[in-house]
Amino acid sequence: MKLAFLFPGQGAQAVGMGRSLATAHREARETFETADRVLGYALSKVAWEGPEDELKQTRHAQPALLVHGVAAFRQLDSAGFRPSWTAGHSLGEYTACVAAAALTFEDALALVQKRGDLMHRAGTEWPGTMAAILGLDAAVVEAVCAEAAPAGVVKAANLNAPGQVVISGEVAAVEKACEIAKQKGAKRAIRLEVSGAFHSPLMGAANQGLAEALDRTEFRDARCPVVANVDARPTTSGAEIRENLKRQLLSSVRWEESMRRLMQEGAEAFVEVGTGKVLRGLLRSIDREARAFGVEDPESLQATQTALAAAAGERA
Repeated sequence: MKLAFLFPGQGAQAVGMGRSLATAHREARETFETADRVLGYALSKVAWEGPEDELKQTRHAQPALLVHGVAAFRQLDSAGFRPSWTAGHSLGEYTACVAAAALTFEDALALVQKRGDLMHRAGTEWPGTMAAILGLDAAVVEAVCAEAAPAGVVKAANLNAPGQVVISGEVAAVEKACEIAKQKGAKRAIRLEVSGAFHSPLMGAANQGLAEALDRTEFRDARCPVVANVDARPTTSGAEIRENLKRQLLSSVRWEESMRRLMQEGAEAFVEVGTGKVLRGLLRSIDREARAFGVEDPESLQATQTALAAAAGERA
């Protein structure tokens, strides 16, 4: 059965993430222990105990999501479930690279720690915000951003699903774009609780430092294609995967296009690996018939293993 493994990005984090999985499964527990050692502090404590305000900080949320995603992936892998493709939303693309064996877990931890620190710093030095625009097509939202441009930097940052586009940029420009979007018929325009204008030019300084770190990191050819945020194209080339990540932080996340590409490539089921249900929700907005599962705790791991085994049996 051709499976696509999907890995969530920042915003999906929740206090307690990964704790029950680590309690029930030694390999998951060792994944968190490795992270604590590599990062030099008890990330597991922040992920499992909070407080929420600390966990949602970019510098903690990003590694926590990576670690939970890898821990859940390793349980699936040990049970014999292997992806035909991987994809991750923004930060999740790093987890997708680990799952595809293009990047070691330890190297991914170092990169994500660097990425989170740089993004946090950029958000402090060049303040910005993000907002979800609901009920407008991507082309209309892009036109809205162009109309709001006199107020400052603003662009479509996450092209998530039909009628759901996240914009990013300077506060005044994002607020102006929200006003214009409502005038053009948006159902809602919701400011997001983020520490910066991710996937916008305001991340320029962070992107420079991240690119240098990526250049120092070994990327291998992947054992299955990784679908890139920047162009929705699958690739197994380690060199291409690195270049895609170097472009990612300033580029739009082309998530809807990525999911449609996976369907065209022949994905028969999608498994959201790690924290939450955000990606399954987006997938159902794209295609109500898509078969989707999730793995974040022992119960969902067992349920997904049973469902996938049954589905594979139906095809046999």
